Amino acid sequence: MSDMPRTRTRVKFCGFTRVEDIDRAVALGVDALGFVMWPNSSRGLDVEQLALLSAHVPAFVTRVGLFVDQPAELIERCLPYLDMLQFHGSESPEECQRYSLPWMKALRMRDEIDLAHEAERYQGAQALLLDAYRPGVPGGTGETFDWSRIPANLAKPVILAGGLSADNIATAVRQVAPYAVDVSGGIEATPGCKDAAKMASFVRHVALADAG
Repeated sequence: MSDMPRTRTRVKFCGFTRVEDIDRAVALGVDALGFVMWPNSSRGLDVEQLALLSAHVPAFVTRVGLFVDQPAELIERCLPYLDMLQFHGSESPEECQRYSLPWMKALRMRDEIDLAHEAERYQGAQALLLDAYRPGVPGGTGETFDWSRIPANLAKPVILAGGLSADNIATAVRQVAPYAVDVSGGIEATPGCKDAAKMASFVRHVALADAG
């Protein structure tokens, strides 16, 4: 085993709808905040709501906009309020990289998925976000998947998502050693409304796992 210290796992909280939840996440040292721009989500925002919430995010915290096969015109309107784009639909690499911001591609872990192939296909992505697969649901299922399916030598940084909470995040971090983790429902009281205690517990368990 190497004597090098373990790399810190970055943390992204997703699905913000309230300013007070943003303030709490920032105070906990969360690296990135996700804003769902897909209208069919219970956490979905319009551009005006995004602008209001985004204004409360300080420097050095990444504002991530989540989109699902949505019109380029809408995405362009959101760009001034974001630092990064997250694509959760069937977007091609060409569609993902047409904008002025860095991006990540979410992949749902279907049985037949070839992650090495997808990493090559989406080579312009800053990372691949791996989520559980449920037919007809682009994300936010609250379900985990078999983490052993993630190859250790994937060519892109892995952001682990899908059913994470304070109860399983330490195991996930130790087993997968992802670059980052992404959680939404696992830190909520109700959809779109975060729970302060759950947020704090999640961050604490990530830090404990990082410390070994």
